[in-house]
Amino acid sequence: MFFSQTSEYALRSVVCLADHPDVAMTTGEIASISKVPSHYLSKVLQALGRAGIVKSQRGLHGGFSLSKDPGSLSMLEIINAVDPIQSINSCPLNLESHGTNLCLLHQRLNDSITSIKNQFRNTTVQELLQQTTGSRPLCEKSG
Repeated sequence: MFFSQTSEYALRSVVCLADHPDVAMTTGEIASISKVPSHYLSKVLQALGRAGIVKSQRGLHGGFSLSKDPGSLSMLEIINAVDPIQSINSCPLNLESHGTNLCLLHQRLNDSITSIKNQFRNTTVQELLQQTTGSRPLCEKSG
């Protein structure tokens, strides 16, 4: 897999927040909706906060909300905030004769990684919520 479970957890939590824009949500509420373990979600939300993607507010009606507009927030920005997708810049086998001159196998793998990064860069959170595929993110099909 090109991205980690942490990245998926971050994506799920941001989609959850974007789907509830008018309310600050507690870690427990986000965990319940996004199916992210609450003990791990706190770490994910901290990283998203450091990246300026979410903000927290304390108090009676406290919780987390998005700091950025879902229409300008890309999947790649979210992933990069928690666990960036690594490109192959030099031979993963550490073969001296290869160095940064990748063999065709590793070049093709890196091309695939670049393609995935571009897909994520060009997909916003708002698009994830607006596109109809018969399944809505984080929701059971009704009816």
